[in-house]
Amino acid sequence: MTTITITTTGFDEVRPLSPSGRLFTTILLIFSWGAFALVLTRITQYIISGEINEFFKTRKLMSALSKLSGHVVICGFGRNGQQAAHTLRVHGQPFVVIEQDEEVIQDELAEHPDLIYLIGDSTDDDTLMRAGVQKARALITTLPEDADNVFIVLSARDLHPKIQIISRASHNSSVLKLKKAGADSVIMPDRIGGTHMATLISKPDVIEFIDYLSGEEGEAISMESVAYEQLPKELRDHSLQEIMRWKKTGVNCIGIKTTDGKFVINPPEQILIKSGMKVIVLGTRQQIEEMKENIGE
Repeated sequence: MTTITITTTGFDEVRPLSPSGRLFTTILLIFSWGAFALVLTRITQYIISGEINEFFKTRKLMSALSKLSGHVVICGFGRNGQQAAHTLRVHGQPFVVIEQDEEVIQDELAEHPDLIYLIGDSTDDDTLMRAGVQKARALITTLPEDADNVFIVLSARDLHPKIQIISRASHNSSVLKLKKAGADSVIMPDRIGGTHMATLISKPDVIEFIDYLSGEEGEAISMESVAYEQLPKELRDHSLQEIMRWKKTGVNCIGIKTTDGKFVINPPEQILIKSGMKVIVLGTRQQIEEMKENIGE
């Protein structure tokens, strides 16, 4: 009787019911359907809500990734990766993070919910392509294993031959391998940290000034390189003095990069800026932006 009542099958009654029996059956039917609906709702919410939330979260990330161009891809979100992300964020540079450990990402999301990230293996070409490496202007790989960094450098260079690649290295023997693989710059954090600490003793004011420029406090100060090709045609192959006086915005030239890759600090004003050379300028962010507008960038 309970079975045919709850399932509303509608068979004849097993035996005639008294008025109290009919009342009991009515109450049983109402409460049974109520309990069933409640359990079904909770199970559905548990199963579907998580999937829906995950779907919309993934969709939002994919939408943000598709809009990125000229960004930086950070492979690995350990201490070095987090510091790189922090500095890029301070200077307003867009970036996307690739990290395998979802817990590390969740910790960062608690403080920066707008973080654009991918959970995956940076050594996988598909993951790099999803991160938009083909549209990125630079890639930073900070994985602790040098072999993984070499693999990422090779893959990134193949996917985007002109991308700037900066790699971490843990061992001296890996520096040459990473450069042969296609890295533009190889950084050894331990060596830089030791050199930085020692230089703070010998030249404290200089290092503090550099830290000021590159840190949060120096957010209003910026350095920029202007390539020969970025200069207006009427200024190419002219002296540095003529270039710096043209539509002057207040920026100062602190050096140039010659065609053979060497730097000249505080160059003479009479030096000619030729094809393949770059001018390094220093100024406030507003001055730098005005300069970029003048050269049409």
